[in-house]
Amino acid sequence: MSIPNKIVVFTGNLAYSVRKGIVELDRSIPNMCWLIVIHSPKKTLSQLLRNQWRNLLRNGWRWIPYQIIDILQRVRSDHESPINTDLRSSEYTIPSLKTRHNLRLLQVTDIHAENTIKAVTEFEPDLGLALAAPILRYPLYSIPRLGTVNLHKGKVPDYRGMPPAFWELWNDEKSVGCTVHWVDDKLDTGNVVAEEKIECDNFATVRGLQLHLDELGVDLICKSVGWILQGTLRSIAQNNGGKTYRKPTLSQITMLNRKLMHKQTPDVPRIRQLVKNTFARSVFDLWRIGLSSAFAPRITVLLYHRVTDNVRDNLTVGIEQFDRHMLLIRKYCQPISIEDVLNCETIRRTRKPFVCITFDDGYLDNYINAAPILLRHGIPAAFFVSTGMIETNNQFPHDLRRGNHLIPMMDWHHLNEMHDSGFTIGSHTVKHINCAVESEENVWTELIKSREDLQRKLVLEEIIFAYPYGGRQHMTPERLELVKKAGYSGCLSAYGGTNIGKVDPFNVLRRGIHWEFSDQAFLFACLGLT
Repeated sequence: MSIPNKIVVFTGNLAYSVRKGIVELDRSIPNMCWLIVIHSPKKTLSQLLRNQWRNLLRNGWRWIPYQIIDILQRVRSDHESPINTDLRSSEYTIPSLKTRHNLRLLQVTDIHAENTIKAVTEFEPDLGLALAAPILRYPLYSIPRLGTVNLHKGKVPDYRGMPPAFWELWNDEKSVGCTVHWVDDKLDTGNVVAEEKIECDNFATVRGLQLHLDELGVDLICKSVGWILQGTLRSIAQNNGGKTYRKPTLSQITMLNRKLMHKQTPDVPRIRQLVKNTFARSVFDLWRIGLSSAFAPRITVLLYHRVTDNVRDNLTVGIEQFDRHMLLIRKYCQPISIEDVLNCETIRRTRKPFVCITFDDGYLDNYINAAPILLRHGIPAAFFVSTGMIETNNQFPHDLRRGNHLIPMMDWHHLNEMHDSGFTIGSHTVKHINCAVESEENVWTELIKSREDLQRKLVLEEIIFAYPYGGRQHMTPERLELVKKAGYSGCLSAYGGTNIGKVDPFNVLRRGIHWEFSDQAFLFACLGLT
């Protein structure tokens, strides 16, 4: 039996991206043994008061409403819907980590205390990982036999310090970087193990880039650890110069948000938008305290197409925006899978509205941006793809009409990975045809071919169908009979509406979501009242 690789992780925040990195590393490299050291200092009342005073001096009057809002949000915090256990992301939770036989969590009040150093030394680690860790001192980071590497979500030496993506956008950079480097006595100055960068899209936001960097960081740390343990790594010294940044003030955050968000705001008069948002949020709040009892039970199925910061049109939402949507669903709604929708002969009444997430077409950004966010929030989703468009440079008719540049599509590897992660993959025909106007022979061929493609490539059994274009005029009773005859277990439209009282598996109603939905309008849409 081979000797296990012992990895110690130093962290000050066992956040989602840290947990995912640990799990994916454990999955990709066999025979691992882990010690996770979590720095959780306890602060006295006098320390807390001094911190508040320093923040007030640094941020000015903005610190007072900022703290008040933070306190109110904590007080009003709703119980979030549980993470779907059928998704791979259930492995990334803290309770799941605690069940791993090869992993030990060690929470300490001082990561540099003698007891901590003793515990790490006795563990005899081969390699140390600094993941969202405080600044480490030599007596600690030098304990691992091979040393300690840090995952830094920034390009070195130009962007040392924190926070990820903020100062790059402040400085109008065209890209942001992600770096794995060895830890030394200074901040983010060690030799580089691996680095990559991502481009800043036209409508990029700090949060959107940070979400992308989280995923890139997991991939980069997995590659780096593999190289180090195999002994194939050659690290590179950093260039001279560079700059170290610190946490921005609230004033600077406000300034950057204004700079970025004017591009994100729909061209609607502010008063009109304020009135609509106030109405939408008021109705949603009334729903939560009892208005739901006045309406028949319902399920709202939402339809997305693309999640990207490259463009803004009626088939896209932004990356940060989609993350907020999923956060709102976890907090205020009851997310359910499309299979649960189809099996719901009678919809039961709940305080939180039932919401199901679906995507059409098969764009690559579904894999890059949407799927990781869905996993982060533990929300199931279904992706309906035109199988003849997968792994091609073909364009959909609606993209050709818009004059869009070539939009990358997913390949079968992406779909396999998403299916393995717990997502549903369904049919959207082969070539995205209009089922109502094509010949019966062609529609039948497309239905059978798409179904066979999915069965062969993804080893699927029951397959659901979402017909292209999705309007009432794009499906006829005769063509719907073909869908049933071809062996599909359900059929979804896209012309709006809500599934009320019960669900017809072959007429599942969906409503489209795009970038012009404010958070309040989105929550209102989740109620399915219109």
